[in-house]
Amino acid sequence: MADLNLLTDIEGVAVGHATDLVLGSGVTAIIFDEPAIASGSVLGGAPGGRDTALLDPSMTVQTVDAFVLSGGSAFGLDAAGGVQAGLRRIGRGFQVGTAKVPIVPQAILMDLLNGGNKDWGLHSPYRDMGYDAFQAAAKGAFALGTVGAGTGATTATFKGGIGSASAVTSSGHRIAALLAVNAMGSATIGDGPHFWSAPFEKNGEFGGLGLPQQFADHDTAMRIKGVRLTATTIGVIVTDAVLTKAQAHRLSIMAHDGLARAVLPAHLPGDGDTIFSAATGRKPVEDLSIFAELCHLATMVTARAIARGVYEATALPVPNAQAAWRDARR
Repeated sequence: MADLNLLTDIEGVAVGHATDLVLGSGVTAIIFDEPAIASGSVLGGAPGGRDTALLDPSMTVQTVDAFVLSGGSAFGLDAAGGVQAGLRRIGRGFQVGTAKVPIVPQAILMDLLNGGNKDWGLHSPYRDMGYDAFQAAAKGAFALGTVGAGTGATTATFKGGIGSASAVTSSGHRIAALLAVNAMGSATIGDGPHFWSAPFEKNGEFGGLGLPQQFADHDTAMRIKGVRLTATTIGVIVTDAVLTKAQAHRLSIMAHDGLARAVLPAHLPGDGDTIFSAATGRKPVEDLSIFAELCHLATMVTARAIARGVYEATALPVPNAQAAWRDARR
């Protein structure tokens, strides 16, 4: 199987984006070929989501058909309805008597103040964008940066966006992350170009700059968008291993460790930091050491994906748009 350093390195996973640069927002859909064991965790103080409660390990439903990440703040919650409609059309869903109900948890990020045209009239465009993202979902390579749910994303210092990364354990199990980086804090160190994720970088995937030679007080000083704003980093961590729902939940917690290594500060009162997790069950896990390594790599791929999201982003084509990391490096 090709190693693209993307979420789609996990067999049975497709990713689709819907992007509107005029709106300054978008939707990303993660579609599973078969229902996947799933969980997730919310560690930010201002989250927004749909069907997130069912992901608790104590809840009855074990599997999901898809995950959705979206801009639009609470308006963006319509996007899951579009993905759900697409899944229902092809006969997917949790069987309830003679009915099938597609299970599509969603997380949203706040991108209403990025300069895009949000005057959409009576109904938001997110349900249609969700369906478009479902229709666009495919295996293999997909775009990073200012696309999908990362279209309108920003951070305290540079434009945010969609990032992804993957890894393989010593036992051959695959794990990968996809993040929409819209953090209240910063993915870069101080005023410079270096990423907090630098120790975990593979093959120059976000510039290969490493860490600065030394750190000054201003490098670790708090840099945030503002105390009265809300923001979030939302994402998905997926493995091809056979896991229980409780183990999938632990994987999402370990992914949050990666978020905390990639963004400073993370999990603020104004952040909605949410990470979903899933296991496609293609490869058995023989012992606890294999699961421990998956947890370790969940931290690594999440940190790498966040840096890639900022590294790959481009500025929105609107007046006074936040500069991208790439613009600052020119």
